[in-house]
Amino acid sequence: MELIGKHKKFIVLFLGALIADSVLWLFVLFPAPAGEPELYFLDVGQGDSQLIVFPSAGGRRVKMLMDGGPANGALLRQLAQILPLQDRSIDLVLMTHPQLDHFGGFIDLLKTYRVGAFIGTGRKGTTKAYEELEREIARRGVVYVQVRAGDAITYGNSTFAIVSPDKQDIADKELNESSLVVLFKTEKLRALYTGDIGAKTEKKLAARTDLSAQVLKVPHHGSKFSSSQAFVSAVHPQAAVIGVGKNSYGHPTAQTLERLAGAGAE
Repeated sequence: MELIGKHKKFIVLFLGALIADSVLWLFVLFPAPAGEPELYFLDVGQGDSQLIVFPSAGGRRVKMLMDGGPANGALLRQLAQILPLQDRSIDLVLMTHPQLDHFGGFIDLLKTYRVGAFIGTGRKGTTKAYEELEREIARRGVVYVQVRAGDAITYGNSTFAIVSPDKQDIADKELNESSLVVLFKTEKLRALYTGDIGAKTEKKLAARTDLSAQVLKVPHHGSKFSSSQAFVSAVHPQAAVIGVGKNSYGHPTAQTLERLAGAGAE
């Protein structure tokens, strides 16, 4: 797996050991042809977590985990439903932004699975839980790789294009707007992962990037401050997935659901 940046080239080698609730099997909606990756959206409650599993190569499958949901044990339960018991490695872990409902599950993950590298924006959280996550990354000797807009991670014929944040986004006082936004592309599929970005960042991205994708991970759990009409129209997804659980925020809002339905998304 190779990470390519504007001013750097970072290669991560994964050799040998280096590396109940419902699960939405997205390849049921979009059957994965032989040799194509499988996309999973994990039911972790009010939070986000997504897994991409690449076909077996040399007897093992390459896995990328984006976000880990809250610290409620759900992430490990979900992974146990997907991965064989003896498979205790995750090649790449990607954190969109340092809020607990996106990284909380990573702490137990690092104690249970071998992680090849940890991907983030470099922006730090301000909670004790984030400090614990940093300690666990260091304790396990996991490489932390910082990425920004313009970088890309490639594996075979698949690409994870980092379309946000840029330098200006990272400095935004609103943490959500500095979320990593990743456009996953194969020869047959495009899927857009959006963290918790709001309408401001959506507008910026729609103006400069081809966001079209069959699959959309809906921003910010279906908040009324995200999934603007222009953004949903730009993506025009066939399937829209919302990471949501019991909450007091009204997620997902009726306005978001209406806009997604209006675009023809399941």
